[in-house]
Amino acid sequence: MKSNYLKYWKVIRNYTKMKYGISQVEMDMLLFLYSEKYFNKSKFHHFNNIMSWDTRRFDKLLKNGWIEVFRKKQGKETTLYKMSHRAKLMITDMYKKLDGEEISENPKCNPMYRKNVSYMGKVQRMMITQMNQEIRKKRLEAED
Repeated sequence: MKSNYLKYWKVIRNYTKMKYGISQVEMDMLLFLYSEKYFNKSKFHHFNNIMSWDTRRFDKLLKNGWIEVFRKKQGKETTLYKMSHRAKLMITDMYKKLDGEEISENPKCNPMYRKNVSYMGKVQRMMITQMNQEIRKKRLEAED
């Protein structure tokens, strides 16, 4: 079976950004940190070097509750950080969508289905509808 995880990556990415109110670069950083149980600022900045320049990114993620202190500095040991529960839920939700879970078409759960959405949001929601139809079709075929 051929892998097709990234077919709707852009739709899932934009849905996630809109739902959670996060930027692309912040999301990329959290995707990197997802597999890191704990990290220090040095580890953060190691990956941050390949992203667009923003000296406040770490502080913004901390302030907005995407990362949190796990252990404060103790003697010669550096402060350790971890992803917040909210951040882990967001990344887990993205992976579920990539694995074939449908994206909600309910305006209460998905901001792309609200009345005041931009033109691009409307285009994206057409793709969500198409993606969900493909998922349902595959599910029905697998049941037969």
